[in-house]
Amino acid sequence: MRAAAVILALALAGCAQVPQAPPAASTEARLSGRLSVTVAGTVHNRGSGGAASFELIGDAQAGRLDLTSPLGTLVARASWQPGLVSLQTPDGERRFDDLDALTREMLGETVPVAALFDWLNARPWPAAPHQKTANGFEQLGWRIEPKLPALVATRLADPVVTLRARLDGGDEGTP
Repeated sequence: MRAAAVILALALAGCAQVPQAPPAASTEARLSGRLSVTVAGTVHNRGSGGAASFELIGDAQAGRLDLTSPLGTLVARASWQPGLVSLQTPDGERRFDDLDALTREMLGETVPVAALFDWLNARPWPAAPHQKTANGFEQLGWRIEPKLPALVATRLADPVVTLRARLDGGDEGTP
């Protein structure tokens, strides 16, 4: 649940920012747009949420996810490759065992970043089984409803986590 609050706090930090990374190679997959994550509250805990612009580069094995504030400041960068997952924020760099550990630490819940590359392209991630539904598919315990250029992914277990993304170039509103 902390992750959405962390994203929101980082987005509002404004003055502090993560150093820019070198541009991605032109052959790397690249997706960008707006992203919001909401973690439902419970009787004992208040829900949380946050939004940022994002750029997702690479693939499930090696890549980078940059989060940018509404003012255009790069506030967080997650990067991964075999044997190394790190998160850079204005407070420094932290390392994690895997992407699940990174998202669990940031959000209090696991978000399948590796699957996002495929989900944002309106298709199931090939590394896990899926089932078709009327509006999309279910995979990894999430209901995926792609309506390009947008995506709504909802984790079916409690607490419910909803990830909304809108890719750049869409003509509808933000997530």
